[in-house]
Amino acid sequence: MTPTLGVCYYPEHWPEELWPKDAQRMAETGLTWVRIGEFAWFRLEAQPGKLTFDWLDRAVDTLGAAGLKVVLGTPTATPPRWMLERHPDMLALDAEGRPRKFGSRRHYCFSHQGYRDECRRIATLLGERYGRHDHVHAWQIDNEYGCHDTTLSYSDAARHGFRDWLARKYQSPDALNRAWGNVFWSMEYADWDEIDLPHLTVTEPNPAHVLDFRRYSSDQVVDFNRIQTEALRPFTDRPLIHNYMGSIPGATDFDHFAVGADLDIASWDSYPLGFLMDRVDGANADHKSRYLRQGDPDFQALHHDLYRAVGRGRWWVMEQQPGPVNWAPWNPAPLPGMARLWAWEAFAHGAEAVCYFRWRQAPFAQEQHHAGLMRPDSAPASALAEAALVAQEIEAFGPLHPAKPSVALIFDYQSAWVFETQPQGADFSYYGLVLDAYRGLRRAGLSVDILPPDARLDGYRLILAPGLAIMSDDLKARLAASGATVVVGPRAGAKTAEGAIPVPLPPDLPGLDATVALVESLPPGVAEDFEGSTGRFVRWFEHLEGAAQAQIATAGGRPALLGDKGLHYLAGWPDRDGWDRIVALVASEAGIDIVALPDGLRLRDTAGFRFAFNYAPEPIDWNGVTLPPGGVHWWALS
Repeated sequence: MTPTLGVCYYPEHWPEELWPKDAQRMAETGLTWVRIGEFAWFRLEAQPGKLTFDWLDRAVDTLGAAGLKVVLGTPTATPPRWMLERHPDMLALDAEGRPRKFGSRRHYCFSHQGYRDECRRIATLLGERYGRHDHVHAWQIDNEYGCHDTTLSYSDAARHGFRDWLARKYQSPDALNRAWGNVFWSMEYADWDEIDLPHLTVTEPNPAHVLDFRRYSSDQVVDFNRIQTEALRPFTDRPLIHNYMGSIPGATDFDHFAVGADLDIASWDSYPLGFLMDRVDGANADHKSRYLRQGDPDFQALHHDLYRAVGRGRWWVMEQQPGPVNWAPWNPAPLPGMARLWAWEAFAHGAEAVCYFRWRQAPFAQEQHHAGLMRPDSAPASALAEAALVAQEIEAFGPLHPAKPSVALIFDYQSAWVFETQPQGADFSYYGLVLDAYRGLRRAGLSVDILPPDARLDGYRLILAPGLAIMSDDLKARLAASGATVVVGPRAGAKTAEGAIPVPLPPDLPGLDATVALVESLPPGVAEDFEGSTGRFVRWFEHLEGAAQAQIATAGGRPALLGDKGLHYLAGWPDRDGWDRIVALVASEAGIDIVALPDGLRLRDTAGFRFAFNYAPEPIDWNGVTLPPGGVHWWALS
């Protein structure tokens, strides 16, 4: 596969006489893909039932005539104002019961049946008109599900839908009461209509109630997406895509693997500097200062590997940051070379396409401070030349083939819901725990696959499963029988499917004599040191009992990492030195060589090449090459 570049474009934002010039310049830059249409519902249908496709016909034809391939979006993330007149109760309500009003985007409730019908209708109309169009080569469904904290809706539509969902799952209120433990605080229900949504309670609602509401809400996103895929499939054989987000509020509110099952390609929107300044777990002031203009060295790569799994091997970056964004608390500009580095890193992780957001910076509305490849006056912005250079390089490079790593890390959205519901520590974040584990693997020079809990485990020599809150007996058995060196924990198997503490107590792993007898969350500034002065537990520490051998102990003599060769349990959240020590130990046991990398340097192996990426703000000499800040280099592998 030879990777390609693209860009996001909004022809409705610009005079039509500008379109051919823009298309020609995109082609001259070396771009292949152009995403359009995902926010254009009003321009397509200014009044209910009065469709205006002629401008979109001309836009698609103009772009196609320049040799560009169009990704056409369904515009369902931005319903027009008249939609509220037809469906005044379609608005999502936040946890305080306030409507998410018209005036920006994503103001719909996934549970609202009337709006679902409208989305089916517009997707069908677009499919009928463009499904076999010569220039439309892919489709994007909606835009950034969950963005702006919009998955969880507390509307009447969600309330009624949740009751129906519960009735199908439990069959009787008595069964629900037993599953939820409603005897506690006299919370039993006698009828489905008595059950409300889990918000606005005096103190925290029943965690089992919350967990089922999270599952229901995730299912609504899956169903909403499926309505559109089923509408489009009869009219097109082109791939269907959704653009997921990075780890921001709302990003883990639904199961991306479940949504991805109805799509052909997964994509995500990569904004390394915006995420670093606003959202990256563990990014303290020193870390943000060091990587201010480059982004966190591991955050993008984690999402590349995650969405490769969501897409079952096929994935894109649908939006790539080219300059300052508009939405973080502070918005620095990328270091020269980073627009190139970010693209090549995505390609090394298997991306089929990287599309920059956006072609021209808009001089109006909410995103006017969001840079593009072109300035508002149509002069080139700094990233345009880097995009052109990447296009030349990938043409010269040719096909790039992925290689299966020897290391895997299991990721589970349900675990995020469990720990968001009952964190037991104010700074406990499932996403942050997974990112720290991934960082430890990357600092050792390792390439990693991200896997869902139901994935096949054969062929891996090292598997990490941090924080898998709910572990089925099947997963436990598959891990034990995988033949790999396996590290499970902390907080693995800590809950039943109903969100209760299981008995036998966790981790309850086959062949591992270990029991979590007590858990404690550690506030900032408090840690549990490892023996030998290297590494410590922060945030979380579990007191273990049992006969399993401790391979690393705490300074107080308690097990930190225990288990014989094969299956191991980790009793807390390690700091950076702790992860490095653990990764070195288990990689050695698995027969995997690790590499001592300079700070800020990261590697990724493909089938024929090893890539190196310098995220550091200073030059790095490595393997006979000097990589400047933002530098990329690759070597052929024998």
